[in-house]
Amino acid sequence: MSANEPHEREYVAGFACLVGRPNAGKSTLTNALVGSKVAITSSKPQTTRHTIRGIVSGEHSQLILVDTPGLHKPRTLLGERLNDLVRETLLEVDVIGFCLPADQRIGPGDQFIARELAEIMGGRRTPVVAIATKSDTVDRQRLAEHLIAIDRLGDWAAIVPCSATRGDQVGEVAAVLAEHLPPSPGPLYPDDVLTDEPELVMIAELVREAALEGVRDELPHSLAVVVDEVVPREGRSPDHPLLDVRVNVFVERDSQKAIVIGRGGSRLREVGTTARRGIEGLLGQRVHLDLHVKVAKDWQRDPKQLGRLGF
Repeated sequence: MSANEPHEREYVAGFACLVGRPNAGKSTLTNALVGSKVAITSSKPQTTRHTIRGIVSGEHSQLILVDTPGLHKPRTLLGERLNDLVRETLLEVDVIGFCLPADQRIGPGDQFIARELAEIMGGRRTPVVAIATKSDTVDRQRLAEHLIAIDRLGDWAAIVPCSATRGDQVGEVAAVLAEHLPPSPGPLYPDDVLTDEPELVMIAELVREAALEGVRDELPHSLAVVVDEVVPREGRSPDHPLLDVRVNVFVERDSQKAIVIGRGGSRLREVGTTARRGIEGLLGQRVHLDLHVKVAKDWQRDPKQLGRLGF
């Protein structure tokens, strides 16, 4: 190759994991990076229950994002299992993105995660990129103070501020994470694939997201969703197909069931309408959504019930 010829960039592909305390903007950033909704978002903390892979395909790289539950000090068996899930995931990825929201000062939760990262990594040299999320929510002075505080918190491969909701620096986050991926003969997934999450899991997540909107703080931890079945409606013409989707929403107490259903069933109807739109968008056809709310008493602390609900 002559000196004037451009050097061809090596193709890279691999896995990145976004960590951070609950509600640090991980799911919103995942969706912004992928350019499509693959992770549920909610103003309520601790809403991600499954590791959802979002796939970002570029000309020279493919970044597979693993979105995990927030690392936190667990109070229940479910909390412990979610933390174990995060730790297992961290040991299997090529690069870690540590999300620290700019609208909140660095506190004990962030220090806990920084210590956990240092401990989990041990002798492994997995690079950690610190990402200052929600940069649009503060002024420049506050953002500068936040970046200095992040720098003091640990030893980072890079620090990148971004706003997933406004799209600021999202491409820069993808580029910095991709810098730490290993060489690959080609993409690990086809270019048009955005997630490898099964449809049933995505349906359950869309229902859970709709059920979490605008409810009291105690509910997110207590809400589990299981898709019972997805079947084509019999006797429909091929031109006008309809899918029957039956879903069970589990809570821990009768009082929580009343919250989800609402006065005269009004709240459950709203949940159904919102979730049905999302499911129809996901499946690309009309859906009849049949929602049932059931009480599974203290399921977060019961190993048998946790297993039955998929944890």
